[in-house]
Amino acid sequence: MTEPEPQFQEEQQSQLQNGDSTALRTLCAQLHEKVTSFLQEDVKTGRLKATQEQVRRSLAVIQEALDTYESVSPDPNLQMPQLTFSFHRLSSLSLSYNGGKDCLVLLILYLSLLSTHPALPALLPSIYIPPLHPFPSVDAFVASSSSHYHLSHHRYPHPSMRLAFSSYLTDNPHIKAIFVGTRRTDPHGANLTFFDETDRGWPKFMRVHPVIDWHYAEVWAFLRFLGVDYCGLYDQGYTSLGGVGDTHPNPALQVEGEEGVFRPAYELVEDEEERLGRD
Repeated sequence: MTEPEPQFQEEQQSQLQNGDSTALRTLCAQLHEKVTSFLQEDVKTGRLKATQEQVRRSLAVIQEALDTYESVSPDPNLQMPQLTFSFHRLSSLSLSYNGGKDCLVLLILYLSLLSTHPALPALLPSIYIPPLHPFPSVDAFVASSSSHYHLSHHRYPHPSMRLAFSSYLTDNPHIKAIFVGTRRTDPHGANLTFFDETDRGWPKFMRVHPVIDWHYAEVWAFLRFLGVDYCGLYDQGYTSLGGVGDTHPNPALQVEGEEGVFRPAYELVEDEEERLGRD
């Protein structure tokens, strides 16, 4: 599989460090207002109340990651210590983004916290690892949403996630931790914590899992309450997105008596039914 061209990588890195961050800062402020409004809302359902608590916990995890990997200690010898921020534009943290619903929740919360960050880049570091045979609509959504949310959109189409992350970190050795949208009901998610070093045999970095304890219904409650745009496959009954060969509409959402017609993903409730459309 091919990797990003070196010239493209250099251009992306230049944008990450030196570009105009005004558009990103404006977006972060807008999302911060939306998330704050949601948390202050006197919601009436137990699900929304539980979702508010999940948001608070996730924001605390993201803030801890920022404090750990992106803290800045101004040089006391400088007359204008704020200038040190220009060399510290979120260079150690990245985001694994595949356009799925869980990554969207994580992304929105991450951006909302960055509204007050003193030195935003023009583009946020991110990596997209597509499946072997991605849905064209998912690829298109990842590209369009990466542009909308000002992500760097580094695409690494390797046959395994281990190799993809290895290549990404070789190209970006400054990255020390990566936000991942894994939830506990995902494969290999049952025993994860908020912060987990990669396993032996993997490239070394800290995996940060802010939404690990979210339930499926809470993910959709949050996205729909905030009016976040999502991949259109979810409206066709897909509840967990993988590749073309192993992903189908969820049979639990089949409309009775109508062949090939499915209700939208947000109508599913039970966690254990989320992956019924995956081989």
